[in-house]
This record gives sequence, structure tokens and C-alpha cells, in this order.
Amino acid sequence: MKTRRKTRRDFFSSVANGLHGAALAGLLGRDLYAGSAVYDLKPKAPHAPAKAKAVIQLFMNGGPSQVDLFDPKPTLTRLAGTAPSRELSFAISNGDKPGALMPSPFAFRKTGKSGMDISEVMPHLAECADEIAVIRSMYGEHANHEPALFLMHSGRTVASRPAIGSWVAYGLGTENQNLPAYIVLDDPKGLPINGISNWQSAWLPPIYQGTRFRTEGPPVLNLQPREEIPTPLVDAERALLRKLDAAHLQARPHQPELEARISSYELAARMQMAASDALDVMKESEATREAYGLNDPLTASYGKRCLMARRLVERGVRYVQLYIEGQIFDSHGTLEASLRYACGKTDKPVAALLRDLKQRGLLDETLLVWGGEFGRLPMSQGGIGKEAGRDHGPHGFSVWMAGAGVKGGTVHGATDEIGFKAVENRVSVHDFHATILDRLGLNYRKLVYERHGLQERLTDQFPARVVTEILS
Repeated sequence: MKTRRKTRRDFFSSVANGLHGAALAGLLGRDLYAGSAVYDLKPKAPHAPAKAKAVIQLFMNGGPSQVDLFDPKPTLTRLAGTAPSRELSFAISNGDKPGALMPSPFAFRKTGKSGMDISEVMPHLAECADEIAVIRSMYGEHANHEPALFLMHSGRTVASRPAIGSWVAYGLGTENQNLPAYIVLDDPKGLPINGISNWQSAWLPPIYQGTRFRTEGPPVLNLQPREEIPTPLVDAERALLRKLDAAHLQARPHQPELEARISSYELAARMQMAASDALDVMKESEATREAYGLNDPLTASYGKRCLMARRLVERGVRYVQLYIEGQIFDSHGTLEASLRYACGKTDKPVAALLRDLKQRGLLDETLLVWGGEFGRLPMSQGGIGKEAGRDHGPHGFSVWMAGAGVKGGTVHGATDEIGFKAVENRVSVHDFHATILDRLGLNYRKLVYERHGLQERLTDQFPARVVTEILS
């Protein structure tokens, strides 16, 4: 029997069947359905009543040493100079010969009504001990900076995931339409490792990407026009641009990059007044500038960023992230000197920010988060005595939170007797992220973005839990 040759009509009548139909639907899905999604920064309702309206994340890149700052280990003193265990020796990140167990060169004292242990190199934070909750049992997945930074910011050790600030902007928008929802205040001396990838939106729409604000000179380059133009002329020019942009976009629908670019230009126009005002710390009193350390060369740079952060959340910015100079907590050698320098730059401004937020009634609605990408190992590296440092330690380290219903004066979890790894009430990075989202009224299971048929989450498909023990 002769087989009839299939026609084009036969093909199209059956194309919706089977795997090839599913593939075609996936390819056409963006064009068919993208028009129903709206991506903007307008305020959105959270999943549940929120404790926090905003987050300030004080990111201490480099890896602050838990056993020298928040997690005293008397056993290290007793075992000083002895060889590490085999497990600890294998934890070295760079192939060096393992050093001996090394106690902290710093004294700890019990502070506040809670009696929290805080190192002598953080005397200003020690005065605020009853405002913070220290998590001593954080643990990560990688001992190198690059993947550990990606993990802490995006929930995965790879470079292609959206940062937590982008997720928050996507989930909640912002209360101030004249400023970005997610702002980054990096150090003027240079970008951190991974650069701007630390605050990327990745495959979330570009409108949710972090926006860098400079702390020296104009906050945003080319923010102000070169020549003074009469206001009516500026308004007419912008009205015309809006019409042209709308016509251009209408002819090219479902282009998130184009939409984001147009939105960014419109936001830039609105920012001309708002950004300059928000970051003008000279409008603060002399007493406030002094409290933040702006009159001291050691603390001035970080203090200015802390003060800017307060001014930004005060004006409705949703997520503000601060970075520090280089990796000053990366204490591979001269641990004592490097930690005194790092804490000397940051301790007074951080404590001032805590007090200032509380005094202004902002601490109840602002979540303050402090920590790095990992901690340090409890053995020596790079020399002996004052020349010794510590290698990277992702298995157990300390972070803290404050404000937004966090129970101050709380210590949660524990590392083992030498501070090597978390052993009690362990907190993963995904737990950490879930807790931040919870304070903002966002359910980490429900904050999803449809992509390639998957419901993507900040916590990805990993198990996570909110650390309720530190919350009121």
C-alpha cells in the first residue's frame, strides 16, 4: 500500500502533540504569555505582616574570625601549640602545612544585661550587646572567597543567581519611587571580590539589580545636567521622551532589558534631587557626624556609608548593602594587627548606626545584618607569634542581626570546643536567607520566579527554615 506523503497542513495539525509540541510551547511561551507579567518597583504587599520595612546589610568581606570576635574558646588556650586533628588539617584551603592550634590574642568580656561575650577589639558594639542576636552556628559550603561570596549573596556557589537584594526588590518593590529599591555602598578604594556580580539580578528582570552609589563625589555619575536648563523646558523634554519611549516599547513588546533601560532613565531623572539629598551627610548635626566617626580618618569612610545607609532607609529604600575596603578581615597573617585595623575602621560606625536607628524609632522596622562569607580556622597560619594568621573556615562562623523583632542579647547555636565547626542548632546560609525574608513578611517558599518551567527561589530547592529562636 502506498504511503501518503505528509503535507504542511498535516504537520501543523499535529504539531501540538507529543514532545515536539511541548518544546514548541516552551519556545513560544515567552511571546504568548510574557505580556501578562508586570515588572516594576511599585510597593507590593508582603505574604504576611512584616516586622521590617528595610534591610541594611553590613557585609564584612574577607571572613571575620569567630573565635577572635564572638565565640571565645578557653579550650584553645589550654591546647595552644598542639597539633590539629586530621579533620582540621584537611580543612586548609590553600595547601599550606597545617599550623598549631592557636588561641585568640584578644580578651573577651561579658557585656550588657545578657552577659554576651564580645572581644575587646569591638568595644563600641559591646555597649550595644543587648540589641543584637549572635548566631554562632553558621556554616557554608566552600572555603574560597568567590564561591562563598556567591553563596552568601545568592544562595548558590555559582555566579548566575540573583542577589538577595534583587529578590527583595522583586518581592516588595520600594516605598520611594525616586530612589532605587536596592542600593550598594561599596568602598571607594575598590570593588570587592566578584565585583558587581555580588549585587546582580541575573535572570530576574534587570530593574531589580543593585545600584551602586558612590560615597566620594557625586553619588551617581552624570546625575546632574552640565548646563542649567529652565524647568519648563526640562519638563517638556521629559514628556516627549516618555512618549517616544512608549512608542518604541510598544513596537518591541516583552523586552525586559528594554523596559529596564527605559525605567532606569526615568528613575535617573527623578533621582537628580532625591539622591543628592539622601546622601548629603553634611545636613546632619556635628554630634551625629562625630558619633559615626566622620571626623577620624580611620573611621570616616565606613562611618559615612553607615550614615548614608540610615538616610536611605529613612527615605524608603528597601535594601542597602555596605562593603568594606578590600578584604580587611582576610587575616592569613598578622591576625592581631589586621583585626585591630578592621574593627577599628568599622566598630564605632556600626555601633553608631545601631544607636541612631533606635533613637529615631527606625530600629523596630529596620533589620540590621552583620557578617562575612565565612570565618577562620582555629589554628595558626603564615608564621608564629604576632606574624601568625588564620585560614578560611566555612564550617562554623558567627553573624549577628538586630532590629525588626530580633531578640537582642541572644546567642544562638554553638561551634565545637575549639571553634572549628558548627555542632549545635546549625544555621545554613539558606536558613539565614529565609530569616531575612521572614522579617520582611516574605515567605521563602512563596517568593518565586517562573523560569524555564521551574519556580525559582532564593533558597533554590534546598531545605531551609526560619531561625525563630532569635525572633520575638
